Formats: sequence, C-alpha cells, structure tokens
Amino acid sequence: MFTPKWKSEALHIAKGARKFVNYKRDLLKEGLVAEIESRRNDLLAAIKSGDKTKTAEASKMLNAACENSLPHEKPLGWFEENVEVMFVAIVIALGLRAYYLQPFRIPTGSMQPTLNGIIGKPLPQAEWPSLPQRLAEKVLRGRTYVRVVNDQDRFLAVTREGRVDIRDVQFMHFFSRSELRFTDSPPLRLPAPTNPCTQIGLAAAIQTASRNGGLLPKGTVICEGTVDSGDLVLVDKFSYHFRKPERGEVFVFDTLGIRGIHERSGEQAAGSHYIKRLCGVPGDTLQIQSPNLLIDGRIAKEPGIQRVIHGEGDYAINPNGYGLADSRELLGRSKTISQYLASPDDKLSLVGKNARPGMREYAALGDNTGNSLDSRYWGPVREFNLVGPALFSLWPVTTGHWGFIR
Repeated sequence: MFTPKWKSEALHIAKGARKFVNYKRDLLKEGLVAEIESRRNDLLAAIKSGDKTKTAEASKMLNAACENSLPHEKPLGWFEENVEVMFVAIVIALGLRAYYLQPFRIPTGSMQPTLNGIIGKPLPQAEWPSLPQRLAEKVLRGRTYVRVVNDQDRFLAVTREGRVDIRDVQFMHFFSRSELRFTDSPPLRLPAPTNPCTQIGLAAAIQTASRNGGLLPKGTVICEGTVDSGDLVLVDKFSYHFRKPERGEVFVFDTLGIRGIHERSGEQAAGSHYIKRLCGVPGDTLQIQSPNLLIDGRIAKEPGIQRVIHGEGDYAINPNGYGLADSRELLGRSKTISQYLASPDDKLSLVGKNARPGMREYAALGDNTGNSLDSRYWGPVREFNLVGPALFSLWPVTTGHWGFIR
C-alpha cells in the first residue's frame, strides 16, 4: 500500500520474469535461462538499493532479455486467435454435454401439456401469413410453414404387416424427420415425424394412393400446413450421481435393452431417448384405477401426477386422468408382445434395493396418458437407462413452457 509506484512496477516485472522462465523453460536454451536470471538478480539488487534510475534501466534490460529469448515465436494473427477461441468453446460445450447438461428435443405429444412435442396443423398455402411474420414465428415459437407435393408418379412400399412403409429418422442426429418409402423410387424425406405429417395431409395422400392400387399420383399434396417444433429442454446429467431419482419428476432415459419398445418400434428405437414423468421408484407397485394412479394401493400424491389425475385446465386433454393401456395397440402384432397395465387388476411391481447395481427399476408414464407409449405397454426402465431429470425448457419462448420443468 505504501510502496512507491516505480518500485511496485519493478517487482511485478521481476515476478513476471520468474513465471516466464518457469512456463517456457522447455523452450529456452540453458544460456538464455542463465541470462534472464542474471538480469532479474540485477533488477532485484537495484530495487534493494533504492536507486530509481538503475531500477528503470535494469527493468528494460530484463524485459529485452525475455522478449528476445524466443524470437521464433511470432504473435498469433486474428484468424489463429479466432480459431483457437472457437476450438476452446467447442471443447467446453462438448464437455458440458457429456457430463452436465444435454439438450433434448421433445419429439412427440406424450408429455402434453407439460411439454410440447412436434405438432402439425393443416393450413392451405393461400392462408399463410406474410414472410416477415413467418420468420418471426420461426424464431419465437419454432413454427415452420411446409408444403410438400409429389413431383412424379410413385408406388408406395408396404411392410410385412401390410402397412405403408414410413419411418421416423434423425437428421444430423438432432432434427426429427420421416421418410415415405416407395417401390420404384428413392424415399421421400418429409419435414416432420410421421404423426405430425399425418395431421397435415399425409393421411389423405395415403388414402388417395390406396384408392389407386398404391399409386401416389404426381401433383398430390403430401403435407401442407404448419409444424411447431417440440420443446428444447436441457437434461441434467449430473444429479443422479449424487441423489436418487424422485417420483413425480420429469426425466429422460435411453431405450437400450427395453424389449417392449424395440418390439413396437424396431430400428426406430435404436439409440433413441424418451422423456416421461417418473411415476414409480424401486420397490413400488403401480396400479391404474382410472382416473387414479395407485402406488402400493394408495393414490399418488406428487403434484405432477395429481395434475394428470384431476384433468383440469390444460390437463383436460385427458379428462379421465390416467387410463389403462389400449388393447387395440396389439392389433396386427405378434402374440408375444405383452402389456403391463391393461386392466384395473394389473399390477407393475418394480425391482427394489436388492437388485444388482444398475438393475433397479423405475416406471415412466406420459402426462398425455391417452397418447403415450409408456410403462403401461412395455414395462419398467432399469437404472442403467437413466440419463437425468429434465431441468429447463429452453425454446420456444412463447409456448408458456419456458423455464424450469416441474
């Protein structure tokens, strides 16, 4: 505090010279290290003598010795500096994604109204708003205006079960799309997954083809309307390393090894993630007596579950609360595919604390119980499948879901 400015600056130079030698010692020749140390000692001696002129001269000599010790190292240009900054930013982002926070796009409507999936609404192109308004809606609510017209005669391909061959795919590992397949031409990529596309014209196009013996005529409108992006949420991948998952929270899990999902979705389920409400923890026994979800014979009291049970306000999407698995879902499927909660007497018991590490079981149910493929159909989720709780709804910002997820 009471040290003269010239002495304080000289001491900083001496300290910086010592750090320079320590950081660059592997690049400096031995003679240069000795010279810098000698200049540093001269500076310290000048400071100790209290001679301001000698101190200034010694400081200049020490600075020159450091600056000239690595003449082959030229300063980075603007391009190199920007590349370095971007590289560091990418590394940090990848580290955060791998260990702490991972973005996840809601693909379906199984969690409505808590979270929105991708929603399609039919709207003729003649009624579309102006381009500036469409751009604003894209930014604020993730709405895209789409129109897909068949550009040539094509014959629809069908699966072994006799259904039209249309598959959901991931574009660039992040964007959800679907592909309509044909027998006489390459697949046609559609701007949204199967369900939203059926809402904006695909179902009618398929009916047209069925009336023509599978021929989809040139000029048929396959999709026309709006597609609202699913909510983009941040998943906390860190918390479950330090606490147990809690009944009632929204969580994300992968589908690895969940047989019922793969039997129903095939290749589409490989490597995918689901988001649901965690409605059962290890040791619980679940039962549905509509509208109630029973845990060990008692109505679940968690707020998120209670909102679905009462079916009020936005949750009137399911006025009857929790429903049983729909037996019609099994039509046309193998008899070996089972359901777990299809009648009021069915119970789903989750393996508890006596299970091997990673094999404890959880139950996952969608808030949109009437339109959710969940543990009622394919059973429990094992501990090793858990990714983490859904933490924050990041985008779009105008749907009313922005903020922490509950």
